[in-house]
This record gives sequence, C-alpha cells and structure tokens, in this order.
Amino acid sequence: MNAEFVESALKAALDSGRLGEARPVAAFVDTDGVGRTVRALRSAFPDHFLHAFAAKANPMKAALELVRDHGMACEVASPGELEQALKAGFDSGQIVYDEPAKTESILRRALELGININIDNFQEFDRLERLVGDGLPGAAVGFRLNPQVGMGAISAMSTATATSKFGVALEDAGNRERLLECYLRHEWLNAVHVHVGSQGCELGLMIAGIRKTVDLAQQVNAAAGKQRITVIDIGGGLPVNFDSEAVSPTFDEFAAALERAVPELFSGEYRVITEFGRSILAKNGFMAARVEYTKSAGGRPIALTHAGGQVATRTVFMPESWKLRLSVHDAGGYLKQGETIAQDVGGPLCFAGDLVGAERQLPRIEPGDYIVLHDTGAYYFSNPFYYNVLPAPAVYGVQGRNDGSVHLLAWRRQQTMEQTLAVIG
Repeated sequence: MNAEFVESALKAALDSGRLGEARPVAAFVDTDGVGRTVRALRSAFPDHFLHAFAAKANPMKAALELVRDHGMACEVASPGELEQALKAGFDSGQIVYDEPAKTESILRRALELGININIDNFQEFDRLERLVGDGLPGAAVGFRLNPQVGMGAISAMSTATATSKFGVALEDAGNRERLLECYLRHEWLNAVHVHVGSQGCELGLMIAGIRKTVDLAQQVNAAAGKQRITVIDIGGGLPVNFDSEAVSPTFDEFAAALERAVPELFSGEYRVITEFGRSILAKNGFMAARVEYTKSAGGRPIALTHAGGQVATRTVFMPESWKLRLSVHDAGGYLKQGETIAQDVGGPLCFAGDLVGAERQLPRIEPGDYIVLHDTGAYYFSNPFYYNVLPAPAVYGVQGRNDGSVHLLAWRRQQTMEQTLAVIG
C-alpha cells in the first residue's frame, strides 16, 4: 500500500468527518489490494487447492464477504466465527471448523451443517464417534496433528512445539498407532490437518510439519490398502514482513519450496486446504489516530494519541515481537517528511506500557497530526480490547477510483457509548 493511497484515504475520511475530534481513530482496508492478494495466492497453487481464509484474522462480516467474493473458503475456530461465516454467505461445505475446545452441541451443529471438522484430540474423537453413529459426515473430517517440529521466533505463535496445546502430539508414545487404528476403523475419517504456527515461523519449519503430516497420510493409506485419506489441510501461518512495504515471503516462494519438499501435494492425489489469514489482510489495512497532546519526560518527546492497546493489543504487550511501522501525517492527511527525532508514541490507555512505538525516528509530531499504524489489516482493529471502556473504532473499506480519488465504504461504524457499555455489561 503506497503513501499516495494512504493520503487519499485519510483526506477522504477527514473531509467527510469520518476522522476527527469526534472520531479520533479509524481503520481502513484496501479492498482492491485484498483482491490482488487473493489472486496472487490462487495463482501460486494448482486448482485442487482450496484456500480458506482464517476468520480469526479479521472476522468482520464485510471482510469475510470480500474474501468470499474472491473465491476463498473460510476457516473458523469458535461458534461466533462459524455464525459470522454463515452470515457472510459461505456454503457449509466451504467452512473448516478448527476450535480446540468444541462442545457436544457445536459438534452436532457442524455435523448437521456438513462442515469440515478438524479433530483436536482423542477425547473429542470419542465424542464425535458417538454423534456420528452409523451415519456418514458430509464433509472432510480428520485429526489435527502436532508434528512437534519445534518453536518459531515467537513462542506464543508456535503451535508445533513438543508441548503445544493443539492437536495430537505425533511423536508421543502410542499416538501414531492410535491414530492409525482410528483411521482404519472409520471410513468417514478422510482428512488430516496440521498448522505449525503463525507469525515468526520460517518456511522450513512450516514445511517440515507438513512433510510429517503427509507421511502419516501415506502410512494410513498404505495400511488401509486404498486411499483412506483424501484431504490434507496444511493450515496457514505464512509470516508477514512488518519492516517495509515489501511482501516477503510471497505465496509463489512458499509454493515453490513446498513443492520441492512435499511434491505429493501437487500431484492431484489429495485435495489440499490452506488457512491463510494474516498474509491476506495485514498489508492491506492501516489505522489512523489523532494526536491529542505532545509532551516531554526525561528529555524524551512523547505523543499522546488515540490508538493504543485497545486496537493494537499485541504490539503494546509484546512490542519486540509485533513492532509496527509508523508514519506521521499532518491535519490535512499529508505525509510529514524531513528531519526526524526519537519520539515515543503512546495510546490513550491508563497503563505505562501503552505505547505503539518507543524511541521512533519520526518527523516531529504535533497536536492535531495523525499517526498511521501500517500493516494492521489483520488481528488489530478487528479484534478490539475493551480496556478503559473505549469504543471499537470505525472501519472503512477503501475503493480506488480511476481519477486517483477513493470511495469509503462503512464496514463498521464507531461504537456509541451505549453500545460500548452494553458490551461491558
């Protein structure tokens, strides 16, 4: 997303009153950019790959409708995400259900709807086995594996460590044999799933987990004497570059590396599902927050803005792992340039760590300026944190026009005080 596009969106919001004193923080999504990203994903893989958007990355109805319109399916991990996916128009067969703590009622609903189910553990399998009885689920059903290939750069995002809470630990004593027994006993178990981790996991680590998963599928099929497993869900987790505008790694790079290591996925022998989320939306979104005051403490300039932990929770609580690019725009929305100084950029929340940037080299920030938080289209404004009872901000889809101007679509209006208090209870 280039600087001119950001400026155009900011000017449109400021000129129309969608951003200002009464609405001091707002978020924006480049709808055309999302389309380009999804097309890049689909062109990187053969047609037998089904690409499911990870709803947790941005569960807003408008976001789900947008990726659906571009041909994506949907991966959900809670009853709320499931209902939102259905409201957004996804067919049940295009939904993958991944929640690790599924209740009996949600399993029953998933079976009734014909939703694809990834089983987290053996106790869940026992429950599902009772619910299925003599019937046959109308979708892909299989175990989620923990291939135990190790940790990425961010431990909280690594789901394939030796002790991860997710999936069946493949290398724990007896688990491989028990998995084989389950698959051979029930023909309706026709899938297998793996998701090594999200941000911070290198391609090699992701692919190592996928390789072990395909090896198990082949072992099951060989033991059955026929192809019992026909669907392999390889998860998502492609890391996003938050350091610059560059998209790295690309879907093409991942697909090429995956094909070299796991060629079976590209042969057409299996239907393959992916679950990308952050890599679809992150770089197609940004937030803008008005600067209310500036001050100095201990010789350090500090800007107090309206974007903090309520919209950038991970950045505030884990700043080294989730550092965001920031830019400064004047009251008219124009990018400020020139000499820079080290400044802290704080949010509105009442705790000392509420900073979206510390000692950042930026043009001098002044009251009335706007701070732009780049690459925040996923896991930021769409997942608000209600600390200090602040409202969820407005979100706008941004459509470019041929003349260089933009059109703003209301994805979500800023919550009123009454709506915010109703959420708090």
